[in-house]
Amino acid sequence: MVDAFGVHHELIISSAHRSPERTKEYIARAEEKGAQVFIAAAGMAAHLAGVLASKTVKPIIGVPMSASALSGIDALLSTVQMPAGMPVATVAIGKAGAINSAYLAMQILALENEDLSIKLKEDRIAKAKKVEMDSLEIETIID
Repeated sequence: MVDAFGVHHELIISSAHRSPERTKEYIARAEEKGAQVFIAAAGMAAHLAGVLASKTVKPIIGVPMSASALSGIDALLSTVQMPAGMPVATVAIGKAGAINSAYLAMQILALENEDLSIKLKEDRIAKAKKVEMDSLEIETIID
């Protein structure tokens, strides 16, 4: 999603449990480079977003992933149950959440980037038009 909007970003794999030092070091380097918002996708115990929140005051968006027999409910509960003072914005489980996390991050960035704000508004208009076009393909109106 962020590629489609021309938003500079980085994508890495790190783990709150298996590579905590890598995670901590990455947050520090990313902030030095000017990162403004972080997205953390994690399944099962899903502590990644919380760990990121403990290492930065930048906004964190948590994406619970479906990675266990519990279909992501475990990750959702882990992600939304942050203690007061350690906020993590949490989106839907799985692919929809991943897409919405990108949109939410871009909305945060658009607060200070008018070009991005315009692109997001244009995207909303295009989505509304697509719904209308999809409807026209199946509409049956009885007078």
